[in-house]
Amino acid sequence: MMNKVILLCTFIFILNIPFGIWRAKVKKFSKPWFFAVHLPVPVIIGMRLFLEIPLSLKTFPFFVFSYFTGQFLGSLLINIKQ
Repeated sequence: MMNKVILLCTFIFILNIPFGIWRAKVKKFSKPWFFAVHLPVPVIIGMRLFLEIPLSLKTFPFFVFSYFTGQFLGSLLINIKQ
């Protein structure tokens, strides 16, 4: 079970890097910004269901941390490039 959680956290982190880059390039609270923040969520939910990982108070903080860390790193990468 823990291997699946680590695998999913890694997937969430990597998936969110390009979305963080996209989010950093657009105006805050615009439609593209909204999509950059929310489009990865259904993919993550689908992957969690595919891996049969239950959503619980033990796993949820890891998923949220991976999500926001990927988004943050993506925004940092675009700011470093500029």
